[in-house]
Amino acid sequence: MRTVLVTGGGKGIGRAVVERFTAAGERVIAVGRDRAALEATGAESAECDVTDEAAVSALFDRIGALDVLVINAGAASSAPLAKTSLHDWNALHDVNATGAFLCTRAALPRLNEHGRIVTVASVNGRIGARYTSAYTASKHAAVGLARVTAAELAGSTKTANAVCPGYVRTPMTERTIATIERRTGKDGEAELAKLSPLNRLLEPEEVAFAVAFLAAPEAGAINGQTLVLDGGGIQT
Repeated sequence: MRTVLVTGGGKGIGRAVVERFTAAGERVIAVGRDRAALEATGAESAECDVTDEAAVSALFDRIGALDVLVINAGAASSAPLAKTSLHDWNALHDVNATGAFLCTRAALPRLNEHGRIVTVASVNGRIGARYTSAYTASKHAAVGLARVTAAELAGSTKTANAVCPGYVRTPMTERTIATIERRTGKDGEAELAKLSPLNRLLEPEEVAFAVAFLAAPEAGAINGQTLVLDGGGIQT
């Protein structure tokens, strides 16, 4: 039985990841800031702000040896670049990039043999899209961190990879849909679906499958890769 830690584990993609590893018989620790959501997963849970260096260090000290780290905690917002505030820029980088850095750094000396780090990034970690400057830059940073980690792990039995999904049916996406509908009067989900060759939103379980695939013991030859989940829009 492996020990799996999932940040942002209480909702959306994180919860689906927690449920998938739990169903596989792994010991899973769901990490986040919403105690009720974490407890609702039925897994072990720990409250932690991933942007707080001391809190992250204390969390990993308590857990000890680790087999799989899933970096999923994330934040999003949108605005034209010229109207993006420094506060919004920093807020997204704090969670999406610095949080990934702090957790990766804390996990590395604690990773068991055949350890796996999987970062849940975004297609915006591979391309640029209008009105997403802070989000896209922070996700590019998260992907870059995963690649650097992979380079440093190369030659060992440990790996680091990222999954890059398009829009997923999560509470975060529901807020995006509501914003589209408020600003345009159009069907928000339909507008997002047009951005993908799938012509639909991804389900959290589809992302969880990709995470579990990259975290599998048999995936030792896959290192430093970004697995895009968008139906073929971005081909790598």
